[in-house]
Amino acid sequence: MIIVSVIIGGCNTPSPHFRGIDPVRITVEASVFDVRVKRETAEVIRINPEYAPRFGIIKNRAGIAATTVSGCRVKEILGDQALAIIRLDCDQANQR
Repeated sequence: MIIVSVIIGGCNTPSPHFRGIDPVRITVEASVFDVRVKRETAEVIRINPEYAPRFGIIKNRAGIAATTVSGCRVKEILGDQALAIIRLDCDQANQR
């Protein structure tokens, strides 16, 4: 039972760079994400199950989620179907 709790609890745990930042939960089409923004970088974690999603589809949705939460434009998206790190192009007024 403890092992299951640890595995489930790790599904949306932020990377060290984003620890301490409360996530914003957002739904884009069929995907649900936890988004954390720090300066001009966003960490977008998909938290819902989807059958065999391709990264291209998830990548676009993750970009929309990051833009919606941060108010910034997307410069680059790296990652996979579960986790995307997104470089943002923000004005000083939009930075967190």
